[in-house]
Amino acid sequence: MQRIHEDKLTLCAALETIADTLPDAVCRLECLRIASILVPMLRDAHNYEGDVIFPAFASATGRSDTDPTLHRLRVEHVEDESFADEVTEVLLAVGHGKPIENPEAFGFMLRGLFETLRRHIAFEREHVLPVIVGD
Repeated sequence: MQRIHEDKLTLCAALETIADTLPDAVCRLECLRIASILVPMLRDAHNYEGDVIFPAFASATGRSDTDPTLHRLRVEHVEDESFADEVTEVLLAVGHGKPIENPEAFGFMLRGLFETLRRHIAFEREHVLPVIVGD
């Protein structure tokens, strides 16, 4: 899980760099690179968490699979993947040379995704990881 978090944080940093370079210094190749890994990385991470981490957390805490905390984390995974799909479409368009018509909206979109991912990671690090690995 710690490796997954590091990979996601690296991805967040790349998204932040793109947002920070808008509108004039965006690396289109980097947009294509991030677009190619964003959804698959999140999907793989979420599958692992759902199959391994969440059951371990439920077992260690005596919670059921329908526990509100676990439900919330699963819902966030679905929302994050959906948002990542939207971001990927824009990254692909920019990467293929489409003009950035609204840099503020694109930056807001990127920041919305990476800030959401960072909050989710922080919650898992504070509440899930200590339970399954011990303090």
